[in-house]
Amino acid sequence: MIVEFGYDKSIIELDLPEENVVAVLKPNVLSYEADFSEVKELERSLDEPIGSPGIEQIVMPCETVAIITSDITRPVPSYKILPVLLKRLYSAGIRKQDVTIVFALGSHRPHTEQEMRTMVGDEVYESVLCIDSVDDFVLVGTSSSGTPYEIFGPVVRADRRICIGNIEFHYFAGYSGGAKAIMPGVSTRTAISANHSKMVMPEAKAGALDGNPVREDIEEVANFIPIDFILNVVLDEKKHIVKSVAGHHVKAHRAGCKYLDSMYLVNIPKRADIVIVSPGGYPKDINLYQAQKALDNAKHAVKKGGIVIWLASAKEGLGEHTFEKWMLGHKNACDMIPHIQQDFQLGGHKAAAIAIVLESARIFLVSDLAADFVTGCHLEPYSDAKEALQEAFRALGQNATIIAMPYGGSTLPSLSEIQ
Repeated sequence: MIVEFGYDKSIIELDLPEENVVAVLKPNVLSYEADFSEVKELERSLDEPIGSPGIEQIVMPCETVAIITSDITRPVPSYKILPVLLKRLYSAGIRKQDVTIVFALGSHRPHTEQEMRTMVGDEVYESVLCIDSVDDFVLVGTSSSGTPYEIFGPVVRADRRICIGNIEFHYFAGYSGGAKAIMPGVSTRTAISANHSKMVMPEAKAGALDGNPVREDIEEVANFIPIDFILNVVLDEKKHIVKSVAGHHVKAHRAGCKYLDSMYLVNIPKRADIVIVSPGGYPKDINLYQAQKALDNAKHAVKKGGIVIWLASAKEGLGEHTFEKWMLGHKNACDMIPHIQQDFQLGGHKAAAIAIVLESARIFLVSDLAADFVTGCHLEPYSDAKEALQEAFRALGQNATIIAMPYGGSTLPSLSEIQ
């Protein structure tokens, strides 16, 4: 059985023994109208806003508008979404000079000019102001659980705020999208740390919304800085838009999450000895910090004592300073778990999440990183996926069962014991 896994901007093909394969987790197949197109779907969602008036009824001529969209580490096709949205804004009397596109960096690095052009397209980049969320932050309030909402100044000062994003499973916020563009998207590291510290609570998990302390803290930000409109999309495995939702930052977001479940919540009959997982290739495996989300999804599919073969190029390294410090700075991986509970640090949280996986399974990392560096991160290094699979069979026996997750950044295994 040949299974293809995205790796950077290429494909890794693995020939798996069919009798060992429990499941290959792919998005559920959904049907579409014959004349379906991405632009038509975006237009449809704007024509049918959920829980909100249309964007043309919300904005007033000459108001300033901040459009918050994702950074280069996310697969959001802003270059497809923005022209459709901007056309609506211009028709409602918004001038080009009154629009600012803000890239929500969160805790990530700033962009190069070429990266900004790639994300939004040359025409948009040259017609409206595009900026990263750096340096200028304003405290707008404090959440009921103590998170200081320190938000990027140009977003705070805009008359209107529109959030763009894609919806996928998030390992402790439940789902991406919605108000997450604001909190943590355009927030300070201090604010993000306060929000993310709630990840250690059992209710903070992938696919969970109601009662999830991280998601509730994210959405409470709208009590202090209104979110006027969202335009969120669901992508297929080829990163094409298959669903668009627009309108209220909670009601429209929930509709998008429900659709995501119908595509990417995949039932498995049982856990497997070996799980082979890829985030899906570039940009999801640009660094280990981003690729970690796929590993976290894979933990729901692997047996205790099994092996996860994690395919992630990570050509930019670990991707975050504190994450790297934690991965390299603990003698034993298990030490990170009590550390994060006693002293939450942004970046350290992802290291601790990897440590939690290591409590149950070995991790073979197939990457472009140096072997000694990977070993220093408490992972087992491989440069070749076939070699990693052969070693997994040697360790667990030739009858070891396999679950393949070529879209590990998107698909969430669903088993009765984890529902």
